[in-house]
This record gives sequence, structure tokens and C-alpha cells, in this order.
Amino acid sequence: MTSRFYAINFGIPLVCAALVFCLFDMTNIDVAFSNLLFDPLTHSFPLDKIHFFEKLTHKWARIIPNWTAEIALIGAMLSVVWPLVNPQKRPRLAGFLDRSKVAPLLRFTADHRRDFLFVVVAFAVCTGVIHFLKSHTSVYCPIETTLYGGQMAHIEWYSNFQLFHEAGAGRCWPGGHASGGFTMMALYFVARRYQWRFSSALLWGSLLLGFVYGTTRVLQGWHYMSHTFWAGVFVWLACLLTALAFYGRARLDKPVLQKHQLPVTAASPSTLEMPTH
Repeated sequence: MTSRFYAINFGIPLVCAALVFCLFDMTNIDVAFSNLLFDPLTHSFPLDKIHFFEKLTHKWARIIPNWTAEIALIGAMLSVVWPLVNPQKRPRLAGFLDRSKVAPLLRFTADHRRDFLFVVVAFAVCTGVIHFLKSHTSVYCPIETTLYGGQMAHIEWYSNFQLFHEAGAGRCWPGGHASGGFTMMALYFVARRYQWRFSSALLWGSLLLGFVYGTTRVLQGWHYMSHTFWAGVFVWLACLLTALAFYGRARLDKPVLQKHQLPVTAASPSTLEMPTH
């Protein structure tokens, strides 16, 4: 089971990375696709000029990952409140919170503190990885290059990669907007921890969201298609490593529960490894 887990969760994204490198980075497919979207008469990407499209796909679309991160952060902060209340020592305060309907929320956040913290940390790690790669490759977006009327040279990420210092002012590789959608994959690992039978739906939904986010920027000339694929690979690996650190392989490798099965939490709370402090 152990080898299968690592083969699937590390092997598949690494194979995808190799395919993206060979099919896109070593060919002109990216440029050929963007050429189809570029209008040589106006020297522009038409969709980049539509204000509503920009607001809908670039501004409003951020609401989903942004609100998820904010809810996780609020949950992590609230998770420390119930242990501080300590109902045994402060029964009157606990009673007041129960009557005001606040206690159930506080108990829930305390019980799921590790999950809230995981989502916060996973989002931060994903953001950090993407920002590191952007600054240490200094790739300019298509619309900024001489290929499409810009002033900067078109370069591949691997030809300009610098490990220990920033490579320049370009910030286009991998896709930042796509990575925002892909970070929702952190919720998949929370679902896998509890063996939720709809965890696969969360995974595919997160992948779809990331591809939609990334593709809209490709249509506007602000990314190549491969930038989206690379963002998905790096975000998956970042989320996976963070999940392994928080939950461990054994918990993530358990099969999902069927409809008639009860979660482990109901049968054996002690096996959950869910400390509330």
C-alpha cells in the first residue's frame, strides 16, 4: 500500500511534469496556440480589452480561494477559544456560550484545529512556492514580449532559472491565477483524512477550477497554456507534502467510506489523532 500511495501521488504529477516539459517547453505549441488568440491587425488579444471579462475571470474569481483561506484562518483562530473557556472551570461562561449558540461553533473549530491549520499552511506554502518560482525564473508574459507587441524577450523558464537569487523582473511562470484555483486541492486532503466518499469530487472540482482560472488568462494573453499545467503540478506537490506533514501517509491512504459506512470518528475517537491543543 505504501509504494502504491507514493507511486500515485508523486509518480503521476512527475509524469505529467515530464509530458508538459516535452510537449510544451521543448516545442512551439504554446506560441502557436497563443497566436490563434492574437489579433495582428490590432496587435492585441481581443479578450484582454473586455473590461467585464477581466473583472469576471480575474477579480471576482479570486473570491473562492480567498474566502476559503479567510474562513480557514478564522477557524484556526477560533479553535483556541474553547480550550481557554474550559467549561469545567468556567461553567457559567460555558452556559452563556451554549445559550447564545456560540459554543457549538467553538467546539467544532477546536475539534478540527488541525484541519484549519493545515488549510492555512497549505495555502501559504503553495503561494510561497509559486512566488519563488516566478521570481527565480523571471519569465515575461506573452503580452509583454516582442512576439505580441511588447518590449521584453521571450525566454523559457529553464534557460533563466536561478536557485539562490532572483533572476529578473518577470513574474509569469508558473501561472499565479491558476495556482489560486489549484490551492483548493488542500480541501481534498482534509476530505481524505476523514475518508469522505466525495473526496474525489473535491479533487476534480479543484483541478477544474484551476484550469478555468488559468485558461482565462491564456485567452487574454497573460499566460501560455503550459503555465497552467506547471502551476497544477507544483501546487499538488506542495499540498501533498504539507498534508503528509500534518496527517501522515497512513491516514491519507485509507480507502474512502461507502454510503452505508460510518466515519472512524464515530466508531473510535481515539484513533483520529485530532488533538485540540
